[in-house]
Amino acid sequence: MFTGIVEELGEVVAVADLPDAARVTIAGPLVTSDAKHGDSISVNGVCLTVVDVAGGAFTADVMRETLLRSSLAKVAAGDKVNLERAAAVGQRLGGHIVQGHVDGTGVVLARDKAEHWEVVHIGLPSGLARYVVEKGSITVDGVSLTVVSVSDGEDGQTARFTVSLIPTTLELTTLGRRGPGDHVNLEVDVLAKYVERLAAPHLRNARDAEEAR
Repeated sequence: MFTGIVEELGEVVAVADLPDAARVTIAGPLVTSDAKHGDSISVNGVCLTVVDVAGGAFTADVMRETLLRSSLAKVAAGDKVNLERAAAVGQRLGGHIVQGHVDGTGVVLARDKAEHWEVVHIGLPSGLARYVVEKGSITVDGVSLTVVSVSDGEDGQTARFTVSLIPTTLELTTLGRRGPGDHVNLEVDVLAKYVERLAAPHLRNARDAEEAR
């Protein structure tokens, strides 16, 4: 479990292709300072399990499902990545509840620069748009952000949302480097998915009763 507050901007050291998987080595002196085999570290919003730690870097295996759902399939040596250690029980929850289970990838559509912040427009799969609400939370490349606006993609338009990035986020995370066309990992608020799952039978029963009248 994570909070979406990036601790460190790490760097991919190596990527080794495996059958239906990949093994990545990432330099991150801060997150590896107390890391050990079996620990969880979020890499651009993806929860990975530490296989080995050495020289301020850690190695993790990335399974096929993760490669299919996230942008980690395209990472290469030299790429910068957002890193966060798993949350400790009893610490402050600075962002929101983040599982590190990426729901899909979005695409940066545009950036609007202002004097003290930037508004970033991100396209997302239409199937995820229903979980995104104005002033709700969303995780983008492992960063907990507040949704400014959201569009479901009516009239053939791409479903999209906007977020505002403060100077700290622009400087200390990969989001300051993402440009139009770049892919980002998205994790919607898990609470929205649970609510939908629990409410579905009741909504279906109500609809069936209405149709039977």
